[in-house]
Amino acid sequence: MYRDGRRSEAPEDFSEALAEARATGDAFLWVGMHEPSEAEFDHVRREFGLHPLAVEDALTAHQRPKLEVYDDSLFVVLKPVRYDDDRDTVTTGELMVFMGDSFVVTVRHGEESPLAAVRRRLEHEPDVLRHGPTAVLYAVSDAVVDEYIEVAAELQADLEELEAEVFAPNTPDSKNTASRIYAFKRQVLEFRRATSPLLQPMDRLAFGNVPFVHEHARPFFRDVADHLTKANEYIEGLDRLLSDALSAHLAQMGVRQNDDMRKISAWAAMAAVPTMLAGIYGMNFDHMPELTWTWGYPAVVALMVGVCLGLHRLFKRRGWL
Repeated sequence: MYRDGRRSEAPEDFSEALAEARATGDAFLWVGMHEPSEAEFDHVRREFGLHPLAVEDALTAHQRPKLEVYDDSLFVVLKPVRYDDDRDTVTTGELMVFMGDSFVVTVRHGEESPLAAVRRRLEHEPDVLRHGPTAVLYAVSDAVVDEYIEVAAELQADLEELEAEVFAPNTPDSKNTASRIYAFKRQVLEFRRATSPLLQPMDRLAFGNVPFVHEHARPFFRDVADHLTKANEYIEGLDRLLSDALSAHLAQMGVRQNDDMRKISAWAAMAAVPTMLAGIYGMNFDHMPELTWTWGYPAVVALMVGVCLGLHRLFKRRGWL
């Protein structure tokens, strides 16, 4: 229980605690749950009167970021993200917030959304915490969106390394580079699924008249919405750069294939000359130059070498070799 922006002791029974918070008018309850079972959450649902549809979403997870208004509560779904330095991957979790007039219930799925740091930060800011449950919703949203910007910066650094590999003079494994680009695009797509749908709910909280949201808290949500817009711009820029990098990589592969075909054609042309001359002399005619001329064989070999050297010089000058 938090009273007048300060943490205080609360009765163990939810009903008594909620009744006390509503009676004083300056207190609220914050209940945090991590991947609760249906039986555990059923007790919370009955005590706080949560809507069955919202409860179903909170238990099953796999929801898009959204904001839903019910008669007795507000239901917000957020998707926190985390960047794994070891595997260079983005993982997402889910964070549901039920908010009423005197309570907040947070439900976490996954390890990407720890709220202990958010709670500690809020407890050191009583002026913010005096806004009641709205302050909790703001702090949680702000922490999630700030993490978006940090993860986007990590992805930007990875993209710069990938671009350096794509435009390197001699890329060791073109196939592996293409697979890395596609895998990176999958990471960005997963990231966009967390950020893009959240724009509309944040705009409603920042500029709309949403029940259970304190009117003086709108500037805070405007700040979160601004950061979220910035994160989305980062992600859109990453997606465009990845598409350009993929196009450039495929173009380079096409150029390399053309170079390889020219080299193969040049060596085949040079190999065709001695093959042709040797084939003619292998027909066993009765009157061949070497039968009547001592220098017949040397002359034919010299002709083969001379033509091959001439072709090699020609192809080298044209850049085929």
